Amino acid sequence: MSDGIIDKTAIELGTLLADGRVSSVEIMRAHIDRTRTVDDAVGAFISFDEQDALNQATASDERRRSGGALGPLDGIPVAIKDVLAVRGQPLGCASKMLKGFVSPYDAHVVERLRQQGAIVWGRLNMDEFAMGSSTENSAMRATSNPWDLERVPGGSSGGSAASVAALETPLALGSDTGGSVRQPASFCGVVGMKPTYGRISRYGLVAFASSLDQVGPVARSVDDVALLLGAVAGHDGRDSTSVEQVVPDYVHGDPPADRKWKLGVPREYFGAGIDPEVKAAVDRAIEFYSRTGCEVSEVSLPNTEYAVATYYIIATAEASSNLARYDGVRYGHRAAKAEDGVDLYFQSRAEGFGAEVKRRIILGTYVLSSGYYDAYYLRAQKVRTLIRRDFLNAFEKVDALLTPTSPVPAFRRGERTSDPLEMYLCDIYTIGANLAGIPGLSIPCGFTEGGLPIGMQILGRPFGEQEILSLGKQFEIGHEFTERRPDL
Repeated sequence: MSDGIIDKTAIELGTLLADGRVSSVEIMRAHIDRTRTVDDAVGAFISFDEQDALNQATASDERRRSGGALGPLDGIPVAIKDVLAVRGQPLGCASKMLKGFVSPYDAHVVERLRQQGAIVWGRLNMDEFAMGSSTENSAMRATSNPWDLERVPGGSSGGSAASVAALETPLALGSDTGGSVRQPASFCGVVGMKPTYGRISRYGLVAFASSLDQVGPVARSVDDVALLLGAVAGHDGRDSTSVEQVVPDYVHGDPPADRKWKLGVPREYFGAGIDPEVKAAVDRAIEFYSRTGCEVSEVSLPNTEYAVATYYIIATAEASSNLARYDGVRYGHRAAKAEDGVDLYFQSRAEGFGAEVKRRIILGTYVLSSGYYDAYYLRAQKVRTLIRRDFLNAFEKVDALLTPTSPVPAFRRGERTSDPLEMYLCDIYTIGANLAGIPGLSIPCGFTEGGLPIGMQILGRPFGEQEILSLGKQFEIGHEFTERRPDL
C-alpha cells in the first residue's frame, strides 16, 4: 500500500487514520522508503532520523488507540527546512558556518506541530542562510528538480518544494524572505504560501532579513497548505512582530460560494523578461477566473520597477547585521589557526560562509556604512513605503491580484550562477509581497511543452490568507495540475 500512501494528501491521510484504515507507522515507513529510494537523485534532505520519526509515529498510533488523537495533523509527517530550530536535531542553515550545531530548543512552529501530534520529519536542504533562488548555494549537497533532475528546484526553500513534489513528505515548512517558498513551489509544481508578516511567529527561525522573513507552508494541494497554515499560525509573545489576531479555520472557512470576486492584473508584471510559455499559462488562468464570473481588471503597481533594488538593499543590510553574530567565538565554525581575536573573526567567517552569503554581507555593510546610509538604506526604506502603498491602493479596488510567480520556469543548474543580477531577477514578482508584508500563494497553473511546471501567484490584502486560499482552491478544483506527478 506504500505507493498509495505517499500519493495521498495530508487531509486524505488524516481521514484514513481516523477511520483506522492505516496507521501512522505505516505512513511514516512509506515515506522513509520513498526517501531512501529517490533522495539520492533529488537531494531534498540534508539529514533525517528514521528511528525518531518512527517513535513519533508509534506514539501517535497509541494516542489514537486510546481515543486521544490531537487533531487532523496527528500522525502526519511534516519535513522542516534547515533554518528552523528542532530540539536535538542539527540546525545548519546548509552552511559550513553551523556544521555540527545542534539546536537546544524548538521553534514556535515546531512546538505547534508537536502539540498537534505531527511527526517532525527530517532536515531539508536550502540555499545557505536562505540566500538564493536555486538551492545551488547550499554547502551540504545539490538539490534537483523532481521534474527534471538537471534543473534547479528554486530557492531558497528548494528542499521543501522538491521533497513534497517527489512524494517524500506530504507537508513541509519553508521560509520566504523574497519569494523563497513561492518560487520553488512554482518550479516544482506544488502549492506554497507566504503569509502576512506577523501571522506566524519567527521565534526559532534563523534570521536572514528580520523585517522580511516569514515561515510558510508547502504542500501538494491548497487544502493541505490551509491545514498546515492553521496549525502553525497565531500569536507568540517571544516574537515582538507576532500579531494578536484570531486564526480562522482556513480549511473549512471559505467565503460564500456566490461571492463576486474582483481580481486585479498588475500591468507591470507582464512586461519584458517574462517567458512566453509562462505568460500564456497565466493568461489562461486569468481567463478561467473571468469565465467563472469574476470581475477581472488591469491595475497598476507603479513602483514595481524599484522593487528589486529596494529589496537587495534592505535584505542585505539586515543580513549584514544578523550574521555578525557568527564570530567564531560563541558557536559555529571556528578557524583552527588565528594570530589574535580579530584574525579569528576574519578567518572563521572567511572559511564558514559561502560566496553568496559573503556577497550579501559585503553589500549590506556598504549600504549601512557612514556616508552611504542615507543615500541607500534610508532611501530604500522610503521606497518600500511607496511599494506597500501601491498594493494597498490596488486592494481598495480589487480583492486580490493575479500574477506569474516567476518570470521563467525552472532553469538548468549552473545556468545563472555566473551572473548574480540575472539570478536576483528571478524574484521580481515575489519580492513585492515581502516588502509590503502581504500574503501570497503560488499554485500550479500549467506546464511548458517540455513538461516543466508553471506557477501562478495570488496576492491578497494584509491578513487575507482565507481569501487567496479560496481563490486558489477554486482554480485547483477546475484543473488537474496539482494531480500530476514527476516520473522518478
